[in-house]
Amino acid sequence: MMRALRSCALAKRVLSSSFRMRNIGTTMRLKQIFVTLLLSLCVTACSTAGSREILSSGERYEVQSTEVADYRLGTGDQIKLTVFNEPTLSGEFAVAANGALSIPLVGDIPALNKTPVEIGKAVQSKLAEGYLREPRVSVEVIKFRPFFILGEVKAPGQYPYSSGLTALNAVATAEGFTPRAERKVAYIRRAGSTTEQAFRLTPDLQVWPGDTIRVGERYF
Repeated sequence: MMRALRSCALAKRVLSSSFRMRNIGTTMRLKQIFVTLLLSLCVTACSTAGSREILSSGERYEVQSTEVADYRLGTGDQIKLTVFNEPTLSGEFAVAANGALSIPLVGDIPALNKTPVEIGKAVQSKLAEGYLREPRVSVEVIKFRPFFILGEVKAPGQYPYSSGLTALNAVATAEGFTPRAERKVAYIRRAGSTTEQAFRLTPDLQVWPGDTIRVGERYF
């Protein structure tokens, strides 16, 4: 946009200088030429700036998508596995208690702390070992493992996880705070951790699949 403004200003200065010419007929013709040039420069520069804004927005979207792709699987997660042109090998599979996915022809694939992309590559590699020629495999998470909420909420327990869940959403899912609840701090034990951490209970405090949230008691 700054380039557009500079281009417009340059054209305006050139146009202004043309008005000082003595020959009136020449001045009028030059005025028409420079007005056309001015409009062309402004439209081109503004269009370029707009395209950059759209590209910037697209880059931010790609960053968000990367976060989802880096999700690490755990017991209770469910995936959709697609083997292209092989519907009998495709399907939905859950990570079992032993941390594995049981896939037709392939057998058990270790899945704990693996990303969907890593699972897809492992299945593809197994299928290429004498089963299929150049198999193509995609994996996506269709159901996340649940989260848990304890302490001073009206309905503590286990609940299904939904993408983008916040701690306040989790409290609302558990029917809200009790009258004794501490509403400024939440204690969260992340999946796979043995200790909980205290977090300020803000609207953007994120909860992840498998997390355990504890709402403490207010003492005054």
